Amino acid sequence: MSETRPHDPLAFRGRVDMVRVESEALRENPLGDPHVRELPVYVPPGAEPGGLPALFVLAAYTGRGQGYLETHPWKRGVVWRYDRAVAAGEAAPAILALPDCFTALGGSQYVNSTAVGRYEDHVADELVPLVGERYGARATGVVGFSSGGFGALHLCMRRPGLFAACGSISGDVAWDVMFPGEFYACLRGLVPYDMDPARFLAEFRAAPDLSGDRHAVISVLAMAACYSPNPASELGFDLPFDLATGARREDVWARWLEFDPLHAVADHAAALKGLSLLHLECGLADEFHLQWGLRRLSARLNELGVPHHHEEHPGGHRGIGERFDPLLGELAAALRA
Repeated sequence: MSETRPHDPLAFRGRVDMVRVESEALRENPLGDPHVRELPVYVPPGAEPGGLPALFVLAAYTGRGQGYLETHPWKRGVVWRYDRAVAAGEAAPAILALPDCFTALGGSQYVNSTAVGRYEDHVADELVPLVGERYGARATGVVGFSSGGFGALHLCMRRPGLFAACGSISGDVAWDVMFPGEFYACLRGLVPYDMDPARFLAEFRAAPDLSGDRHAVISVLAMAACYSPNPASELGFDLPFDLATGARREDVWARWLEFDPLHAVADHAAALKGLSLLHLECGLADEFHLQWGLRRLSARLNELGVPHHHEEHPGGHRGIGERFDPLLGELAAALRA
């Protein structure tokens, strides 16, 4: 780890450090993605070293932590709005760490995979200790949107004690409802490529294009690389359906469900009970039907005796960055308490 530079110093009342991270966990990863990453770290105005909690803010699929730093006058980003709220005394202050876990497939889901790389290890074993040591964070939480919301839950369940508070905004859940439509869109999108995922990937990497069904194709291939890696496969991963018929491959699908929070929570309830705050929310107009899955997850958490806050709002899945605004302050307050 070396060299820190400021980001857009005139835009924030606090400051944003751009920390260069040389990751051993990501070195020689299967996709050939960079193992040197940039970690943006927001420090509130007037912050005293060692006096604040830290929040890791995880990006959605195809996103990076840097995306939360938008300062355009017409589309203020998550960090800018939080910075103004803290400066006005309207939100509890915290350090914000914004990991870049982007990959050639569009994302890592914050898991370890032989087909993608060790991104769970990167966040948990490299970035969390780095922020704790460099900024003296006294407590650490995690929050994310969509795939980032899934990542927040995944890390809290798989790494008990790593985080003290967790927030998931429209996080992936109840995959039996969420994914089937994407699977068939993926199959439709592979037709021009003679149903050959390898050909699609070669052409996509040469000229990325998310139009039409291509987004569904790259998304499903990325999820398969994360949830059902297989070093013996030509692709390095197994698909959960047959390419000729679309019929589900139940053995592969079972491997996916081990990651679905709706199923995983039964084995990891104790880890979630240790959180000072577990906040779960989704829009009632969510296009991926996550609102229904989250209701099922909330009911399961109640059965398991896991305290949590379940919230619904009128919005959909996209264009809801403002949902971070109250939540960052609530998580910061919970960590400070």
